[in-house]
This record gives sequence, C-alpha cells and structure tokens, in this order.
Amino acid sequence: MDNVLKDINPVLQILVVMTVFSLIPLVFCCMTSFLRFVIVFSMLKTALGTQSVPPAIVIIGLSVILTFFTMGSTFQKMYDMGSVPYQRNQNMIAAIEEGSKPLKEFMMKQTRQGDLAFFIELSHKAPPKTPDEITVWQVAPAYIMSELKTAFEIGFVIFVPFIVLDLVVANILLALGMFMLSPTIISLPFKLLIFIAVDGWALIVQGLVTSYN
Repeated sequence: MDNVLKDINPVLQILVVMTVFSLIPLVFCCMTSFLRFVIVFSMLKTALGTQSVPPAIVIIGLSVILTFFTMGSTFQKMYDMGSVPYQRNQNMIAAIEEGSKPLKEFMMKQTRQGDLAFFIELSHKAPPKTPDEITVWQVAPAYIMSELKTAFEIGFVIFVPFIVLDLVVANILLALGMFMLSPTIISLPFKLLIFIAVDGWALIVQGLVTSYN
C-alpha cells in the first residue's frame, strides 16, 4: 500500500488533499462529538419553548467549543500520526490515512456493536479479524446512527419534565375556565425559573462532556 501511495503523481496528491479539505466541515459535523452536542442543545431549546433564545449561532458555537474540548487529545493524535509520513516522504495521502486512525478509534468507542456489524455486513467484504481491518467508511455511518440514537435518548429525558409542566399548567387553566389563554405563555416563565434553579445548563453540559470520558 505504501509503495502505491509513493508512486502517485504529486499533482494527483494535491487534488486528493484539496478534496479531503473540502470534506472537513462534513467530517467535523458528522464524525465528531459535535453531532451529539448540537442535537441535544437544539432539542433543549425546543423543550424550553424559547423560539430564538439562545440564538442558533450560540448553540453552534458552544457545540464547536465543547467538541474541541472533548476531542482535543484525538485531534492531537491525528496531527502527530499524520505528520510522521509527511515529514518522512512528503506523501500527503499516507499522512491522511495515518492521521485518520485516531478518529476511527474515537468513533468505534462511541458506536454500538449492532450498528457497526450491520454496515460491515452491508459492505459485502470478508469479516475483519481485528479492529484495525475495519475501515473508517464502515465506522462512520454506524457512528452517526449511534450518535443520533444517543442524542435523541438524551433529548427525550430533557423533554419529559417540560412536557409535564405544560400539562399541569394546561389543566390548571382548563379548571379555571381560561380556554382562550395559551398554556405555553404561562408555562414558559416557570420553565425558565426551574431550569435556572437547578442550574440546567451546567448539568446538561457536564453530562454531555463526561459521556465521552
């Protein structure tokens, strides 16, 4: 494999590298912890019922910062492993191949075995004997499926207390005969009060960060 990579024309190597760089936003959004963070925070915003607070840019910014915090060691390993073949023979393709290994290891730790087995079987290749034989293209879709399921499970747990509060307020308004008054208008201040009282942002952020440790 290394001999093949060495024989690739430098112009083609540059073309491959430019293609990979164009995929970096996709990789960052779907193959890192960013996926779980942004989904949970978006569902929290919906559960609170605040339409534009916090703004979308704040949710994305917080998710990006937490992603670098939780994956800092992984990104460092990717740089260290990728820089070795590049410094040795200036081969960018080999550098990308080596640098992607820590990312694959991170995704495999967070991926459910059932999802990973499904995509390995779907690839119609010989079953891998060791984790090193599993390709990043087999791990990536399994990781995304696992992260979506985990994020929605966390979102469901967050939603439940807010839904209960909405039902309580709606029943109270119904008992008082206030049919024309929207329950969400009354429940929103109570949601914010309870969320602040329990230090909700800290609880959710700490829970999400520690889920990767």
